[in-house]
Amino acid sequence: MATAPRLLRNALLLLAVVLALLHAGELVTWRFVNQLELAIDDARTRAFLPHTRDTRIVIVDVDEASLARIGRWPWPRARLAALVDELFERQRIALLGFDMVFAEPDADDARLAAALAGRPVVLGYYLGTEQGAGRVGVLPAPAFDAAALGGRQVVFLHGHGYAGNVETLARAAPAAGYFNDARADADGVIRTVSLIAELDGRHYDTLALAMLRRYAGEPTVRPIAPPPRSFDRHDRLAAIALEQGATRMTYPVDRHVAARVPFLGAPGPHGGSFDYVSAADLLEGRLEAGTLAKKLVLFGTTAPGLFDLRSTPVANVYPGVEVHASLLSGLLDRRIGGAPDWADTFEVVQLLAVVALLGLALPRLRAAAGIVTTLALAAALVALNLWLVRVHALVLPLASALLLLAAVYAITTGWGYVVEGHSRRSLARLFGSYVPPELVAQMARDPQRYTMQAENRVLTVMFCDMRNFTQISETLPPEELRALVNRFFSAMTLAIRAHRGTLDKYIGDAIMAFWGAPVDDPDHALHAVRAAQDMCARLEPLNAELRARGLPALGLGIGINSGLVCVGDMGSDLRRSYTVMGDAVNLAARIEALTRLYDVDVLIGQGSAELLGGRVALLEVDRVRVKGKQQAVTLFTPPPASVPSDDEVRLWQLALTAYRGQDAPQALASLEVLRERFGSSPLSGLYRQLGERVASWARHPEPTDWDGTRTFDSK
Repeated sequence: MATAPRLLRNALLLLAVVLALLHAGELVTWRFVNQLELAIDDARTRAFLPHTRDTRIVIVDVDEASLARIGRWPWPRARLAALVDELFERQRIALLGFDMVFAEPDADDARLAAALAGRPVVLGYYLGTEQGAGRVGVLPAPAFDAAALGGRQVVFLHGHGYAGNVETLARAAPAAGYFNDARADADGVIRTVSLIAELDGRHYDTLALAMLRRYAGEPTVRPIAPPPRSFDRHDRLAAIALEQGATRMTYPVDRHVAARVPFLGAPGPHGGSFDYVSAADLLEGRLEAGTLAKKLVLFGTTAPGLFDLRSTPVANVYPGVEVHASLLSGLLDRRIGGAPDWADTFEVVQLLAVVALLGLALPRLRAAAGIVTTLALAAALVALNLWLVRVHALVLPLASALLLLAAVYAITTGWGYVVEGHSRRSLARLFGSYVPPELVAQMARDPQRYTMQAENRVLTVMFCDMRNFTQISETLPPEELRALVNRFFSAMTLAIRAHRGTLDKYIGDAIMAFWGAPVDDPDHALHAVRAAQDMCARLEPLNAELRARGLPALGLGIGINSGLVCVGDMGSDLRRSYTVMGDAVNLAARIEALTRLYDVDVLIGQGSAELLGGRVALLEVDRVRVKGKQQAVTLFTPPPASVPSDDEVRLWQLALTAYRGQDAPQALASLEVLRERFGSSPLSGLYRQLGERVASWARHPEPTDWDGTRTFDSK
């Protein structure tokens, strides 16, 4: 009978296989698998870039120099007409395509229409894919109607509206293609272009395809269905064909009828893939006659201000007009690769082969041989994939197989030690010096939940400072001073750990700690305050000993604040620690520094007070604005062990209210009563400092618009 660990391992293997097959069958989609597939695809694209120049295609560029010399865009239609005449009459080009639309009428439309009429020109237009997109201008004749699909429910780029060219220009140049056809993947990168889009049951071709058809004599566009197979998908096409007589040119498409862009190399005027000509040079006659003879010309822009720049696998900034040029180049050479219609079946077979080969082999191999076998199989998968792309232009999935390969290896060889034993040992090693042993034991019961990876969480942070340390250090010899400091830190650390706190670090004679990580603690603010009260109590025995020796007692200054922080493993390559960072941490440090000013042992920030929800008695101290923060924060203190009477609290609230209302007589009167009746109160220092502040108004009054908040300009 199989042991429990083996059954668990087999269950994990089966789960990994099922998840991979569900992804391959598109029953579920794993985003990280798709992201890895895209990364592999980009690496493949860059590795196989031909780095050649297609001299047949020229890009006439409205670049920054053109805008500087000719004027800002858009240019008058008469000027564009002059450019068209220059291209056809003096340069004798073979074809002109516009990567732009002329959707609004212009006084010179007739002039531009005359320049376009009777010439091989393809206009551009914008296809609105958003719901409610408007409809202006004129569309070209569709490439084919829905009847050509034979009832297939193909997922095309779907248009809801369009911005076409004005009728005068559309009549002069009836051929047109939509130019917003680049299909950005989830990461915003352009890898494919939709060859055909659908609008109202009619199907239109993209700019590059429309240019090819115009150049080739208007061949018929025919959708090609996959050959009938048992695994045939009824909702997709295998290819788009251009037919003219006995000639047929076929281009593979994916399930969205998009073709992969066959990038040639680096983009732009200096990239080397295409020749760029500045539009200004053409308009000013600087180009020698016939330089562009028989060229296929795309008129577009690379000027950043005209917003036709894209992100591609080749470069993060890639001119949109060059995407069309690259696709046109691939269409001319029939250099369009893609995923075949049987790619899904191939992926399933590949996954099953990985499981069969590796799942059967690994349990019989030693560790070293298992690693070699796994790496060899991975290398074989990569080599096969690259060979199919390079030789047959077949783009087939690889990420799922590599991930399943890694999962099978990890589950088969690593469950016993790596996942269970090693995780527990790592947790004890990583967190043992930070958190109480009982929390480490709790973490070890479910080690997969806990890592040192940085994350944002709402925690409670404490800073604790030792008071009178300098005075005592001048009296005691070094060895006795070290022993005293160790006793102080031990007592304070035990109090922190007793209340589920995580020790962050010792900073000189100060301590930093936090609550709520690595183990979740919904009551982190409450535990921090309880720890502070415990720390004050544990200090008493130590102070009794110091007083017996004629030494001054130690004091505490504890600042507590709750808020969103970044917690995790941080530092340099040489030294790292599990710590917290963020605005809430800085505020806790500022609050601790204020304990000396307000003469209280513990100050609690507003964020912690709100999380306490009344479970701890708190006395409001002041509302302050610390250095580096514009927002005011209300400070509180938990009353000491000798809890003040109701009268003492009421008188303090009266004094505080009068203070904020700038009613000096009332504030001083309430404080005077407090001093007379509760002169020995542990909070008497707090009363004294407020009285001194109110008394100072005689010399330095607050402004009339003062909001009752005390502002500190130093840390």
